[in-house]
Amino acid sequence: MTGDGALTGGGLIGGGLIGGGLIGGGLIGGGLIGGGLIGGGGLTGDGGALTGGGGVRLDGARIAVTGAGGFCGAAVARAAARVGAEVVCVGRRPGPVGRHRFWDATGAPPDLTGVDVVVHLAAAVGDPVPGRAAEAAYRAVNVGGAARLIAAASGRPLVWVSSASVYDPRVRPAGPVREDHPVGGQRSAYGRTKAAGEALALAAGAVVLRPRAVYGPGDPHLLPRLRAAVRGRLLPVPGPDAPMSLTAVENLADACLLAPGWPAGAYNIADARPYPRDATLRAALAAAGRPVRVVHVPVALAMGAAAGATGLARLRGAGAPRLTRYAVEQLARPLVLDLERALARGFRPRRSFADHLGTDDQIG
Repeated sequence: MTGDGALTGGGLIGGGLIGGGLIGGGLIGGGLIGGGLIGGGGLTGDGGALTGGGGVRLDGARIAVTGAGGFCGAAVARAAARVGAEVVCVGRRPGPVGRHRFWDATGAPPDLTGVDVVVHLAAAVGDPVPGRAAEAAYRAVNVGGAARLIAAASGRPLVWVSSASVYDPRVRPAGPVREDHPVGGQRSAYGRTKAAGEALALAAGAVVLRPRAVYGPGDPHLLPRLRAAVRGRLLPVPGPDAPMSLTAVENLADACLLAPGWPAGAYNIADARPYPRDATLRAALAAAGRPVRVVHVPVALAMGAAAGATGLARLRGAGAPRLTRYAVEQLARPLVLDLERALARGFRPRRSFADHLGTDDQIG
C-alpha cells in the first residue's frame, strides 16, 4: 500500500494523483478543504450592516476580533471598520485595521477591557497525524483557549465562528443539514476540538456560526492548490459529483456583523444555494487559465490511500499526512446546509462563487 513506486505508494495515489496531487497536497490537503476554501478576507459592501440583527448598534462600538491576522478574521475586521466600528484585533498577529492586543490562546485570558462586542475566529486548524500530541495541541487552543475567551468576554455579546465540520459525518441527512443535526464523530483533532469549544460557547449563551468552505478575495490557497492538483488536463476527485455548500468570506463577515443581536444558539452560514462540486472546480480552474476534465476516483481507493499516507507520516514523523480519511470524506460526501434559521434573522447571502471568479455565468 505504501511502498515506493507502487500504485498506491509513490504512484497514482500515494504521491501522484491523490497523495501528492489533488487530494493530499492539493485540493483537499492544503487547498479547498485543508487550508483554502475551508481555511477561511473580504469585506462587506459599501453601506454594510450598521446594526446587528437584534438592534445592536455597531457604528461607534468597540469590537474585538480574535484571529484577525488570519483569512476570515481579517475579513471580519475590515468589515467591522467599514461600518464604523472601532476594531481591536486580538491574537498573536496584528490584523489589517484597528489596534492590536497580543493574545496567545494557550496562555492567559485576552485583554478585552473597554470592548463592547466580541467576534471569535482564532483557532488551531489543519488535519495533523492522529495521536496524543496533535490532540493536545489542538485542544489547548480550541478548547482551553475557548474557555479563557469565554471567561474574559463575560457579559458581552459573543459571536463564535465555528465550522460545519462539527456535524456528525456518520449520520446521513435526508435533506439539507439543519442546526439540530447530531454533533460528534469527527475524524480529526480539528473537528473534535472545534465541537468541544463550540459546546462551551453555546453553554455560555453565544451566537455560534457554522460556515462551510470559506473562500474569497485574498485567499492565498485555493487557486494555487488547484493548479498544483492538475495532472495534464485531468483533475481527479474522489467519488461522483455531489452538491456542496460554500461560504463567501463576505457573506460570513456580514453574518458576523448581524449576529450580535441574534438569539443565542447555532446558525448555518453559506451562500444562497449549493454548488455542483465538479462544475465549481472546473470553473475555478478555467478562470485561472487551466481548463480541465474532472476524473472520478473511487472513494474506497482514496480512503485506502489515506490510511496508508497517515501511517507513513506517523512512521516518518514528517508532519501532517499528504492525505487523510477526513480530507477524502469532506470532498466526497454531499453536504448542503439549511440556512432558514439565519435567513429568519435577516441574513441575506449577497455574494456567490461566480462573483469571486468575476463571471456573470451561474455555476452548474
